[in-house]
Amino acid sequence: MRILIVKTSSLGDVIHNLPVVSDIRRHFPDAVIDWCVEENFAAIPRLHPAVAEVFTVAVRRWRKHLFCRQTWREMAAFRARVRAHAYDVVLDTQGLLKSALIATQAIGPRCGYDAASIREPLAARFYQRHYAVSQTEHAVVRNRKLAAAVFGYAADGPLDYGIAAPPAAAFAWLPPAPYAVLLTATSRDDKLWPEDHWRELGHQLQAQGCRAVLPGGSAVERDRAARLATAIPDAVAAPPLSIADLVTVLAGARETIGVDTGLTHLAVALKTPTVALYTATDPGLTGVFGVASHCNLGGKGQLPTPAEALAALPAVSG
Repeated sequence: MRILIVKTSSLGDVIHNLPVVSDIRRHFPDAVIDWCVEENFAAIPRLHPAVAEVFTVAVRRWRKHLFCRQTWREMAAFRARVRAHAYDVVLDTQGLLKSALIATQAIGPRCGYDAASIREPLAARFYQRHYAVSQTEHAVVRNRKLAAAVFGYAADGPLDYGIAAPPAAAFAWLPPAPYAVLLTATSRDDKLWPEDHWRELGHQLQAQGCRAVLPGGSAVERDRAARLATAIPDAVAAPPLSIADLVTVLAGARETIGVDTGLTHLAVALKTPTVALYTATDPGLTGVFGVASHCNLGGKGQLPTPAEALAALPAVSG
C-alpha cells in the first residue's frame, strides 16, 4: 500500500501530523508513506524514519510570483514528481482549499474531513471519501482520528511523534549542558511574552546553574535574542539555525520555555521538558500535546508570570 499525506503548513501543524505516520506504520508495517509539505518545513517529515518521499510545494512563494515563468515551471515539476506514483490513498489532513487542490494533483482516491468537520467546507468537495471528526478535539487527536477512520483502525494506540534528533552536531557557540532554550519569537506580536519576563526568568535559571540559549530566525527575532542575552548572565544568542540544527539544540536542552510557536511543539515532539506560554490563543485545541514532560500556561487574554513558568519546570522535568 502506498499513501500520500498532504499537510503543508504551518510548522506546528506539520509537527502535529507526525503521529499519523507512526499510527499508520504501526497498523500497516509494509505501507510506503509519502508526504507533501511546504518547502520551508520539509525538514520535519524527513525526521520520521517511516516517511519515504517528501514532495515540496511553495504555495506561499508561488502566490507572490504567479505570473512568473519560473513559478509555473516549479508547479509543473511538482505535479510530475507527485504523479510518478499511483496511490492507494491520498489523505489531506489539512482541510483547506489549498491543500485539497494540491491533493488533486496526485493519482489516487482523495480522503479528508467532511464539510461539517473541516475548516474550509469548500475543500471537502475535492475529496472522494469524507469522514466526520469533531472540531472540539485537539489538532493531534483530530489528525489521528481522521487517519484511523480512513484506514479502519482505532485511534487509541500510544501517541508517538516518531522523531529523534540526529547525531549531535558540534556547535562551538553552544554552552555545555545544562542549558535551557528560550523560544521568544512567534508569528504575531500579541503572542509575545514581555522582555522583562524573559529577563527575570533567565536570571532565575542562571541562579540554578542553567544557562539560557536564545534562538531567533528573522533579523527582528535575532535582535531580540541578542538584547535578552546581553541582559541575562551567561546567556547565549544563537546564530541563524536550520530546522535540523534546531532539532539538535532542542533535543540537548534540559528544558524549553517557549511562546506559541512551532518550535515549542517541536521540543515536545522531541520529548524535551517544555513549558508553553500562551497570551493570545487558547491552548485547548492547538497547545503543546504529548505523553509527558510538557505544560501549557496561560490562554487568550492571559499573561503567565515568570514565577508560574519557573514553578511549572519541576513538574515537566519529572
